[in-house]
Amino acid sequence: MATLQTPPAYELSHLRALEAEAVHIFREVAATFEKPVLLFSGGKDSVVMLHVAAKAFWPAPLPFAVMHVDTGHNFDEVIEFRDRTVDRFNLRLVVSSVQDDIDAGRVIEDTGVGSSRNRLQTHALLRGIRDNKFDAVFGGARRDEEKARAKERVFSFRDEFGQWDPKVQRPELWNLYNGKHRKGEHIRIFPLSNWTELDIWQYIEKERIDLPGIYYAHRREVVPRDGMLLARTRFLELRAGEESYEALVRFRTVGDATCTGCVESSAETPAAVVEEVAASRITERGATRADDRISEAGMEDRKKEGYF
Repeated sequence: MATLQTPPAYELSHLRALEAEAVHIFREVAATFEKPVLLFSGGKDSVVMLHVAAKAFWPAPLPFAVMHVDTGHNFDEVIEFRDRTVDRFNLRLVVSSVQDDIDAGRVIEDTGVGSSRNRLQTHALLRGIRDNKFDAVFGGARRDEEKARAKERVFSFRDEFGQWDPKVQRPELWNLYNGKHRKGEHIRIFPLSNWTELDIWQYIEKERIDLPGIYYAHRREVVPRDGMLLARTRFLELRAGEESYEALVRFRTVGDATCTGCVESSAETPAAVVEEVAASRITERGATRADDRISEAGMEDRKKEGYF
């Protein structure tokens, strides 16, 4: 397992309280469940989640595997970072591929201009959980991201079909977590529930956490579409009348390259990003994720089907 970098000394703060809460959650899950797994995409939230998990069990290795639900339409820089991180921490990586589901006829891909594989992730996620018999799944979702995610408990119960019902979630008074479930059911665990995007970036800065380079300002060919800037990649077809151009941008969130937008930015360091995020009044998903703009209840409907 890789040696953790020693961060600069900083006094006890809300970041330390958030870290301590997340460490407690990781240890509670390790003591309660038989086969947990941590969802790891190489995005900033999953990177922070992995960093805290490594601290929770240091100097022992992580007592669980990591899983990536792979759409096949990823940013090259993120996949390279994912593989490098897996090697650095000596992790066991499970990949559940959307392409496998398409090839097997389990899902049907929409191949029209402007289409995305993002909704197809749900089947791949549930298949990965079922095939590997995972009973607890760590996710990096935060309550400040979106209205449906604000309804989540830290321990989020999922039925035997992997579905979520906000009306039957369990109370978590005094931070007491209920992980009871029957065979075939599982619990989604959200250690970063109470963090905000600003907390994430302040923690990245203080802990000197490495991230994929696309989170910082760089020059990239982009396409304006539906009020966003999409990266011009091999996965993105231009619509009639669209033109691409080069701009100085960075990504606030990372997902399927066909529906994840970037923002114009000159922030090249974590400190600069902290300043930028502190001034923003729009969440990263609301500003740069096309799949979250389907409808007012779009994310909640997808979560009920089994999405993250």
